[in-house]
Amino acid sequence: MSVTTPIPASPLDTAALAQLATSLLRSLPGDAPAVPVQGAQPPTTWAPGGSPLAAPSGLSPNVPGTPIPLGQVPGTNLLPSSPGTSLSLVNRAGAVLPHAQAGNGVPDNAFAVLPGYEPRLASLADGVPSLPTPPAPQGPEISTAPQFYFVDAVRLPSGYVTPAKPHPYLHPGEVQQSPLIQTPAGFDVHAVRRDFPILQERVNGNPLIWLDNAATTHKPRQVIERIAHFYEHENSNIHRAAHVLAARATDAYEHAREVVRRFINAPDVHEVIFVRGTTEAINLVAQSWGGQNVGEGEEIIVSHLEHHANIVPWQQLAQAKGAKLRVIPVDDQGQIRLDEYEKLLSDRTKIVAIGHVSNVLGTVVPVKEVVTHAKARGITTLIDGAQSIAHTPVDVQDLGADFFVFSGHKIFAPTGIGALWGRREVLEAMPPWQGGGNMIADVTFEKTQYQPIPNKFEAGTGNIADAVGLGAALEYVERIGIHAISRYEHALVDYGMQQLATIPGLRLIGTVPGKASVLSFVLRGRTTDEVGQALNQEGIAVRTGHHCAQPILRRFGVETAVRPSLAFYNTAGEIDRLVEVVRRLASPTAFGA
Repeated sequence: MSVTTPIPASPLDTAALAQLATSLLRSLPGDAPAVPVQGAQPPTTWAPGGSPLAAPSGLSPNVPGTPIPLGQVPGTNLLPSSPGTSLSLVNRAGAVLPHAQAGNGVPDNAFAVLPGYEPRLASLADGVPSLPTPPAPQGPEISTAPQFYFVDAVRLPSGYVTPAKPHPYLHPGEVQQSPLIQTPAGFDVHAVRRDFPILQERVNGNPLIWLDNAATTHKPRQVIERIAHFYEHENSNIHRAAHVLAARATDAYEHAREVVRRFINAPDVHEVIFVRGTTEAINLVAQSWGGQNVGEGEEIIVSHLEHHANIVPWQQLAQAKGAKLRVIPVDDQGQIRLDEYEKLLSDRTKIVAIGHVSNVLGTVVPVKEVVTHAKARGITTLIDGAQSIAHTPVDVQDLGADFFVFSGHKIFAPTGIGALWGRREVLEAMPPWQGGGNMIADVTFEKTQYQPIPNKFEAGTGNIADAVGLGAALEYVERIGIHAISRYEHALVDYGMQQLATIPGLRLIGTVPGKASVLSFVLRGRTTDEVGQALNQEGIAVRTGHHCAQPILRRFGVETAVRPSLAFYNTAGEIDRLVEVVRRLASPTAFGA
């Protein structure tokens, strides 16, 4: 008589595991993890929803949140894993295989946000032993609680500087970084350039040299991927919905608002209003605040340096109200005349709207002094930060203005998104600019009650995905450091001015010391279009024309100019290439002359 041996029960209940997995995949960042049942062992780490560190199961491979600022620790781009229970994702180990060597000697395949893989296998894949965990940084603690759908930043210890080395994979004809450029410690322009896919483009057989940054900047991979992730995992209209995607989209959108607040050091996140860009922001203030506060015979002050976007809305307001537009003159170098500005201020002045940096001359205007003189008389002030936001630190509390406006596409974010910051008391006193959904609290046919700021000024469906992209762009700049960017770019501008000034027949437009990002010029015997087309043949992109700033060009006796403009991913080698082509154009034999 045979005896049937009972089959022992599985130590894990597959139904319970399925329930746990479903709970994990549906959970939101910040939610308490589901309680395991019937002995199922929970993982030691939890990946936020949408994190690139999340495995298909929704569990983290135990990598601490990174974006890692590149070039901080010589010889490595990866942090080791902390010990703990996690899934072994062997199939992703190939992500750490080295490719081309970077300028600092580390693998080119380095990620500002690491892909999901089991880091303890990294040394098996690339033969590089794991580093010991770096010591904890000194300073205030950073909360490790997940914030919305973003991986928390990792702060690396200070004191490490990437040694400057020649880039081993320059394109033919590209010139090495000039020894005249003093690169800030920890700033590696070639590491930065690898984050921008479009810089690998070739134009007319030449490497693209993008010197049209005052018109628009390119987007790093981190911004491109963040927007793609939004559309793949979070796409929904925001607010007022009970479903998960609406919560994700709202969190991402409002997180971006907080990033803007932090980036410009605004005191209150509700003072940040999303708009299409600088132009829309100025029109909003002109029509809402101006319509309420500017009357007949009163005055609006702008400077001679302004972009059309900071002239035309005020002209329209002045014409509608019977007010006057007054203009601060500039000197022969291109700086505003503060002595003449003080003479313009009077009891009739209602607002001073001033550009922070000229988009044609690169002049950095002493806006803090301009604001101080206006505030002493109780005059409202607006700063146009379109050309300053990517090049110099901005602290709206220190500047003291009532409004600060900028466009996202000037600082490596998408087009069609920007921000208006205004003082709470000023914004709350302003009437809504547009009417529609999202900005109302209650509507009857007799009257409408409006939402508080910022919703009051964000009628209709906003540009949600690109607002998220703006937040990602500002966080990218924060990781590199706006102070390091500013120091590097100022050195680059000074070098460009010196080199262009050596070309016979070339006249620089705007020569004020300490200028930012712009190298406008005209070349004797050549139209600006001829110069722009010749540069384009060599793969060099510059802007030609009046740059939407005709008054200041006419102040210097020209109608158009060639405008190379810089960003932190440009190099002295690119400036050398620009100078080489322009010098060739200046030759009497150019074009068969």
